[in-house]
Amino acid sequence: MAHTTFTQQNTELQKWQCGPSTFLARPEFGARLMNWNLRMPDGSVRDVILWPEDADDENFAKIRGGNPILFPFSARTYHKGKIGYWKDQEGTVRPMPQHGFSRGGAFEITEMNDHGFIAKLQPDEAAREAYPFNYTFTVRYVFSDVSFKVYFELTNHDDHPILWSAGHHFYFALPWHDALSRKDYRFKVPAKKGYTHAPDGALQPIKPFAPEHSFDEPNISDTIYTRLNGDQAVFGPNGGEEDIGIRILGESSTYSTWNAFVIWTEKPDSPFFCVEPWMGPPNSPEHGKGLHAVSAGESSTFGVEVALL
Repeated sequence: MAHTTFTQQNTELQKWQCGPSTFLARPEFGARLMNWNLRMPDGSVRDVILWPEDADDENFAKIRGGNPILFPFSARTYHKGKIGYWKDQEGTVRPMPQHGFSRGGAFEITEMNDHGFIAKLQPDEAAREAYPFNYTFTVRYVFSDVSFKVYFELTNHDDHPILWSAGHHFYFALPWHDALSRKDYRFKVPAKKGYTHAPDGALQPIKPFAPEHSFDEPNISDTIYTRLNGDQAVFGPNGGEEDIGIRILGESSTYSTWNAFVIWTEKPDSPFFCVEPWMGPPNSPEHGKGLHAVSAGESSTFGVEVALL
């Protein structure tokens, strides 16, 4: 394994080489893992986690690629049907941007080595308005030959509990074979329930519900899979070869049957499909599903592993 730093278009980036895998990241901005690619036996390179070649660095936070970090809450929050707000544990209603504020946030690198990095969020004024607590939030990546783990840790320095329900937004390259299309790939999530997000933030049950689908099926984008009866979502070609697994780690203090996986893409011809492990469904501060509290003076964790199976 080896770690190097290099400059691309006046931006300092970090690279890890682990066997056939190369990981590219910009830890200081959003703790963003940008790209994971594999050197194949024939010498070609396959993207696993996609970073667009025409990415606009001036709008880095919203680039459709890599792994944006969703903290303190995933997706949209509501208060009494009004989007962009949440009610905290003491009953105060506060603003909250979609997906929180960390995907565009400044981070301080606290550790860097040949296996990965740890980065700590540096909340700005908008973050303090939305989440005005005394806390430390860190993101830790650990890279391996054909997998990686990423851990969130929220430490509460306040004298009262604080709430969170964070998540990941992995942009997986799909399809990853030139001759195939979305209909040639399927996913399976170990979930007993599926939901969509209603306009007022409520969870609408999907009936009938099935945990396995093809990626070309209509209306699967933005589906929320929860009430988990397993820890790993799997997707890949219909034949079962080259599967990718996303595991929610049982060692996490936030491990729960209300953890969730969300399936999303932007357009029918987008070169990616997102398979996103979250601590809970969206709008958790209002409906309470997948909402986690960190007691005063305590820490809470959420860990996932992404691996080639």
